[in-house]
Amino acid sequence: MNICIFASGSGTNFKAILESKKSGIIVSDINLLVTNNSDCGAVSIAKENNIPVFHISRKIYPDLSDEEYADLFLQKFAEHKIDFIVLAGYMKMMSPVIIRKFPNRIINIHPALLPKFGGKGMYGMNVHRAVIVAGDKVSGITIHFVNEKYDEGKIIFQKTVDVAEDDDAGSLQKKVLKLEHKYYSEVIRMIENSEL
Repeated sequence: MNICIFASGSGTNFKAILESKKSGIIVSDINLLVTNNSDCGAVSIAKENNIPVFHISRKIYPDLSDEEYADLFLQKFAEHKIDFIVLAGYMKMMSPVIIRKFPNRIINIHPALLPKFGGKGMYGMNVHRAVIVAGDKVSGITIHFVNEKYDEGKIIFQKTVDVAEDDDAGSLQKKVLKLEHKYYSEVIRMIENSEL
């Protein structure tokens, strides 16, 4: 596959996927990074690895229609022969136009066990705080296909981790992040091998 990574933040999942490529766990090429944040860590990681970066946001193109804006993404995907999209901490809703062009070819990782703790505003530390407040004894990761509603696409993989009594949002985040870094690439490998 020719993969495009979407990321807005530090890029730790992006880095883990690149490491998996280098070590032969996955064989797909990482051809493009799309970001709405030109200062994020993911951009530095892309540059270090000679991966093209496409910085795009509504601040740059405030006057385009939704269709015209989506077309900018599609043109860039065509240019880089993208046929699979991996969301790795991307903080914007993806256009329905793109989702329809890539049915079951866009995956996202969520730092909790969906369907609980999903939806608008449920990202990053917000999710881990919600798990702690709810008193849940387990948390984990959910990898799912992306559809037109936040965190409601078909679930393809989940892995759990115990929530200790003395865990806070920060310590839980560290536990969950270890799962993310280990298993996101495994799921990509499974998709490569038509196991999912």
